[in-house]
Amino acid sequence: MGAAELSFDDLTAPRLSDVQRQILQHTERRQVDLDVEQMAAEAVAEAGVDDFAADDGFWDRVAAYVGAIESDDGLTQLIRGTLRQRVVRLLRNRLSLTELLKRHPEIESIPIEKPFIVVGMPRSGTTHLVNLLAADPRRRALPYWESQEPLPIPGQGPDVHGVDPRYTRAKNEHDAMMVSAPATAAMHDRFPEAIEEEVEILDLDFAAYVLEWHARVPGWRDFYLGLDQTRHYGYMKKVLQALTFLRGPRTWVLKSPQHCEQLGPLMATFPDATVAFTHRDPVAVIQSTITMMAYSDRLRRRTIEPQWLLDYWADRVERLLRGCVRDRALVPADRSVDIGFHHLNGHELDLLDDLYARAGVELTSKVRRAFQGYLDGNPRGKHGSVRYELQRHFGVSPDELRSQFAFYFERFDVRPEGH
Repeated sequence: MGAAELSFDDLTAPRLSDVQRQILQHTERRQVDLDVEQMAAEAVAEAGVDDFAADDGFWDRVAAYVGAIESDDGLTQLIRGTLRQRVVRLLRNRLSLTELLKRHPEIESIPIEKPFIVVGMPRSGTTHLVNLLAADPRRRALPYWESQEPLPIPGQGPDVHGVDPRYTRAKNEHDAMMVSAPATAAMHDRFPEAIEEEVEILDLDFAAYVLEWHARVPGWRDFYLGLDQTRHYGYMKKVLQALTFLRGPRTWVLKSPQHCEQLGPLMATFPDATVAFTHRDPVAVIQSTITMMAYSDRLRRRTIEPQWLLDYWADRVERLLRGCVRDRALVPADRSVDIGFHHLNGHELDLLDDLYARAGVELTSKVRRAFQGYLDGNPRGKHGSVRYELQRHFGVSPDELRSQFAFYFERFDVRPEGH
């Protein structure tokens, strides 16, 4: 029996559950203070060290990040509290990284060799593909729990059952999410073992696009787009080197939609990478993204504002895809593949044969069995599917929205989905 289809009749005017109402009533009582000095002091207290390895613009980036959150006046105190925890956590992780690099300078000479990198829009099969590639036991990937706390806190070792406390914290957070916003699993389930995007660790340098997914921050988008990402991708590589040092193997599987508009910095940082591009009808990407955002906003915001979501994310997806079309040639043709979403389901092993051949890596029978095991255990729609109603919830037809993406359809093998 298949999982249920989710349909939202209250997406843009939510009817909160008792649990959701109680959470908001409890958290709205206190104004969350985002003072940078106070957050930095908390990070220092937690990490037990005080060297942020701050480059010239580091505190400017932190100020821009926090300033963007402050400028979004529609946020509930619940999400302001979550974002405050995020800033403290990022600062603490950065402190721990600096300390580790001081103790083990050899980390920075660890090669990140021949990574596989999945590049594509959110909701275009990137998560499916990167989790599948991560089933190859010869490769290292970034599970969600580790993306949130890449470096252990001094003095916090495994518990009596041998479980890392960072994993336990991620699991507790996920369990709470399943209670407060259960439909999240059908849209994008971030359970502790799920493979996460490395832009989460790029955020230790306060230089990624991640904040756009948490709040309405067009100012941060513009600031981020003005940064020299080659430098920041270099920092991200340093974090990957540290993670490799702590727990091998050293051959990575990476993925992020952000790379679509940063192919130059990506290839400068990982020149021997083999890249798998996933392509999907941008309408499917946008409707999936804004439905997920609107659902999450019932706890994050005082009002949903579907028109804002449509306008912002249609523009954002267009920018990402224009970056991909512009810079696709920067990735060598003999070390990259373009995968249409319509080819992904059911043809994965053929696609992986091609990808491994281009990388010059043997696809052994053992690895092939691991891939098949993953596919058998993770059918599409495992957690349920979502019925997307673009016209009803966002007041635009798929064809209207699709018309702004002719440049993308002309360049890649993409099929329109739905009408």
